[in-house]
Amino acid sequence: GNEYFCDVDEDYILDRFNLTNLPQEVPHYHKAMELITDQIDDKPMSEELREQVERSAKHLYGLIHARYIITARGLVKMLDKYKRGDFGRCPRVFCYHNPLLPVGLTDVPNQKAVKLYCSRCEDIYTPKSRRHKAIDGAYFGTSFPHMLFQVYSSLKPAPSDQRYVPRIFGFKLHATAELHRWQDEQREEQKKRLGITNNP
Repeated sequence: GNEYFCDVDEDYILDRFNLTNLPQEVPHYHKAMELITDQIDDKPMSEELREQVERSAKHLYGLIHARYIITARGLVKMLDKYKRGDFGRCPRVFCYHNPLLPVGLTDVPNQKAVKLYCSRCEDIYTPKSRRHKAIDGAYFGTSFPHMLFQVYSSLKPAPSDQRYVPRIFGFKLHATAELHRWQDEQREEQKKRLGITNNP
C-alpha cells in the first residue's frame, strides 16, 4: 500500500518541532525514529522487540506523513501523485474517471481505515485493494484533500450536476408512482359514484 504515501523529507523528520506529542503516542519511539532515519545501532534485539520496533516505525512514519502532506512541499508531492492517478479514479459513471485523493474519517489513529475522496461528486469510496483497505486513515488526516484544493483551487473540478434517474418503461420512477396513485384515486372515486363497495 506504499503507493498512497509520498516520501517525507528527512530534514522534516529530524526537526523536533514537527514531531510534537508523537513520542507519547508511539511505543519504542526513539528506536522507531532511528529505524526510519537509518541510524539504528547494531545492538542485538530479540525477535519480539524487533517486530515491535518495526510496527512502531511504520506507525510513526504514518503519523509524520499526515503532518507532512499538508505542508507546501508535501502538497506538491501529493499533487503529482493525484495528477498521475496513483490513488485511483472515481467509480461513479458521471464523474468520468476523476482522480481520487486519500482521506481519513478521523485524525485519531487505529479508528478508521483510509477512504478515497472524489472532488467532483464530493463523496468518498472504499479502496478496491485489500492492502489499501488496511491503511490507517489517520496517516492522511481529515483535512488533506480539502487543503490541497484550497491551495490549488484551479484544479478543483466543477461539481457534477448529472444524476442517474431511475425509469420504468421510459417514465421517471417518481412520476410513475404519482401516476399510479392518481389512477388508484380515480378508481376509488368511480367506485363511489357507482355505489360499488370493496369486498371485506
